[in-house]
This record gives sequence, structure tokens and C-alpha cells, in this order.
Amino acid sequence: MSILGNLLWIILGGWVIFLLYILGGLALCITIIGIPFGIQCFKLSLLGLVPFGKVIIDGPSATGTVSVIFNILWIITFGLTIALTHFLLAIILALTIIGIPFARQHVKLAMLALTPFGHRVV
Repeated sequence: MSILGNLLWIILGGWVIFLLYILGGLALCITIIGIPFGIQCFKLSLLGLVPFGKVIIDGPSATGTVSVIFNILWIITFGLTIALTHFLLAIILALTIIGIPFARQHVKLAMLALTPFGHRVV
């Protein structure tokens, strides 16, 4: 079932999310300071391409000082806007019965987009 969900996701716009996260990651990796944030964009891009069947778990450094500081910087600069966009898309998709599984995936993306440091996608 996750294969069908991922296939529909890609056809109906998941490839756009993937490309936007890749472009954002490449732009952030241009500077040395932006490399950790660019890596998180690449992690989000893979989840944005095939979200069905993936689970977000806390990594070993989810509560570490560096992760907390980077998450705060991420929220201030990019994270809040990205997460709100995914939540808005989730609300729009949840209005229809057929869009509910896609809305759940947008909520998953929003949670990771809000605090990507210290989390892994399995």
C-alpha cells in the first residue's frame, strides 16, 4: 500500500516538494555556515519524495546542545514558514476523504520541518 501511496504522491506533486528542498539545500550548502542546514533540507527532500511507509524517530542527539541551538536557528529562519505551509496543505487535503492519507504525510513533513536536527527518518 505504501508503494501505491508513494506513486500517487510523486505524481500529484511530491516531485515539486523534492525539487524545492533540493534547491534549498544546494543554496544553503554554498556557504560553510549553511552546510548543516542544507543537509537537513536534503533529509526533508527524501521524505518529501516518498513519505509513505517512513517514520520519524528521535536520534541519539535529539536533546543535545548543538541540536537544540540549530533547531532554534532553523525555526527562526526557515522552519516555521515551512511547517506552517505543510500544515496548511494538510488542512486543505483533509477536507476531502481521499486526501486524508496525503494530509497525514504533510503533518509528518511539518513535524520534521519544524525541528529537523536530532531526528532520523526510518
